[in-house]
Amino acid sequence: MKNVLLLRTSSMGDLIHTWPALTELAQHRPEVRISWLAETGFADIPGLHPLVVRTIPIAWRRWRRQLLSARTWREMGELRHALADTQWDLVLDAQGLLKSAIPGKLATGPLAGYDRASIREPLASLFYDRRYRVSRQLSAIERNRRLFAAAFGYEVSGAPQFGIRCGQRLSWLAPARYAVLLHATSRDSKEWPEAHWVALANRLWQEQGLSAVLPWGNAREQARAQRLAGAIPGAQLAPAMNLRDAAALLGHAAAVIGVDTGLTHLANALDVPLVAIYTDTDPRLTGVVETPRAANIGHAGVVPSVAEVAALLATVQAAP
Repeated sequence: MKNVLLLRTSSMGDLIHTWPALTELAQHRPEVRISWLAETGFADIPGLHPLVVRTIPIAWRRWRRQLLSARTWREMGELRHALADTQWDLVLDAQGLLKSAIPGKLATGPLAGYDRASIREPLASLFYDRRYRVSRQLSAIERNRRLFAAAFGYEVSGAPQFGIRCGQRLSWLAPARYAVLLHATSRDSKEWPEAHWVALANRLWQEQGLSAVLPWGNAREQARAQRLAGAIPGAQLAPAMNLRDAAALLGHAAAVIGVDTGLTHLANALDVPLVAIYTDTDPRLTGVVETPRAANIGHAGVVPSVAEVAALLATVQAAP
């Protein structure tokens, strides 16, 4: 049975975009066992896929801010031992950055990854024993699928399949049908106007009886969620959640509307009716996988209207 270490440490969307490659790998190489090196803040993500048997956390984001800390050096030593004490049949760097290639070199096993023309940090490819060329013009999901296919010796075929399922419905949710509004994102330029969220939620409440659920991840996002909840009839402010609870919330939703954020990609993986709103990035490269039940709208510098989003949502909701 092949023992494989996968290097894909961050961010949430990037980890989620790796799941279809794992699903395809399981179909072609069912004997493979995947251990996944992931940033501590995203350590719940890998284990949602059934092929992953172990998640190894790395706290690189904290370590680089606290390099003089005794705790940092102790944890770095523990990680080095965890990587070196296992005999890996293959170590695959699906991130293509120095922060993933360096710990990969500490592992005991051949290290593979993209060639220098295929990644943003070409120096990372110098660490690899095996290198594969994959176009940077492809979507993140397709790049992962082609890297895995090259590394394990099979051909990519068919539409991507995420291969995960959500958990049970969360106990704090009201029994009514609901829509999740993923209003929070990493940059102001990626946000959709608050007035648009209120208008859309009111429309869903009046026309479909869908109550709005508003998740948040930090104090700033919580304040926005509270403002929105105060302006939307029947809205429910979500409590603080880990990523597994977020998956359960999204997986049981009647609809999800989200901006360019990791949870929007998680909703995509759970195959719920989804509209992803883009105002600052190109959805052709970083958008959700479009299916009859999921669609992207907008583009850099383009803010979709409430009517446009509502019409597209009606289309994906009508899909079987």
